[in-house]
Amino acid sequence: MAEIVCQNIKKNYGAVEVVPDFSLHVEDHEFIVFLGPSGCGKSTMLRMLAGLEEITGGQLMIGGKVVNDLEPRDRGIAMVFQNYALYPHMTIRDNIAFGLRRIKVPEHEIKSRTEDVTSVLGLGPYLDRKPTELSGGQQQRVAIARAMIKTPDVFLFDEPLSNLDAKLRATMREEIARLHKKLRTTTVYVTHDQMEAMTLADRIVLMKDGQIEQVGSPEEIYERPVSRFVASFIGTPAMNFIELKVEQSGTEWFVVGEGVKLTFDSSRFDVSVGQQVTLGVRPSDFEAVSEVTDRTLAGECDLIEYHGDQALVSFRVGSVHLHALVAARQRPSEDEHVLFQIRQNTSHLFDATTGRSLLKQ
Repeated sequence: MAEIVCQNIKKNYGAVEVVPDFSLHVEDHEFIVFLGPSGCGKSTMLRMLAGLEEITGGQLMIGGKVVNDLEPRDRGIAMVFQNYALYPHMTIRDNIAFGLRRIKVPEHEIKSRTEDVTSVLGLGPYLDRKPTELSGGQQQRVAIARAMIKTPDVFLFDEPLSNLDAKLRATMREEIARLHKKLRTTTVYVTHDQMEAMTLADRIVLMKDGQIEQVGSPEEIYERPVSRFVASFIGTPAMNFIELKVEQSGTEWFVVGEGVKLTFDSSRFDVSVGQQVTLGVRPSDFEAVSEVTDRTLAGECDLIEYHGDQALVSFRVGSVHLHALVAARQRPSEDEHVLFQIRQNTSHLFDATTGRSLLKQ
């Protein structure tokens, strides 16, 4: 079993509190992604799991054992770093085997385990080369092989793909996903790239200011963000936001603002008349229409980004710039007057003061 249990973990650097209170239960075989902007504490948490940072307070358990004071080598973990950390003077074979030689594993076992991991990662043809003779993606596979050969209970990945170009990142994402599917080793992966998080994670831990903002599957976090911060961080292109006020007329409820008056289903939200709210709409949840309805926004198109089969249309409603994602063949012309309707039951409302979602649970 390789469960990870974080109970009220804290991290201070002197008087500076970096992680105030972090609690999380990672299941055996689960692939967890720590996601968030730079400085949110995700790498600090990973380094505390690895034993590379001291824990100021709280309790950390791996495999049912408290590991707060254990050395990294005694925690049953293996870590893959952002910068590969390969020895340039060693061959790929020796880089992979280095950790086992340090703990004096017999050479016949090292040879067998090296053959196993290099076969899985397709590194067989490169074993006698030096790291400088390999591409960035191949070097990253070597770093993963060096971690795999230790047969750890837990894999820790610290932004392992950030140094690669976009195409290679996509390829390596697939390789890591297939590797996890095959090995089923408990994995904690740190990234600021939401695409990596959405495609790799069983659950995403979205962090802000050293604390957990939301934990859930990629679908849960995308479809039911608990705050405006989560909604703004997840999704490409980013969600649109408009500051509005809640009004009621008879049985109908509206959100109103500059150039905007939209009806909404009040049974979906916990709102009150007069409340200041933020309306959130993803660009993909707009559809072009030819007639005004009670869910339509009218504006002037001022910019179009061509994305191949789709186009991102920027349009002004009052003083607010919004974006709609449409089929490229149906895109309007710049300076054209446009009407976009919000698809039924796709909008989000957030409290304008707290930023918390008003969607009913």
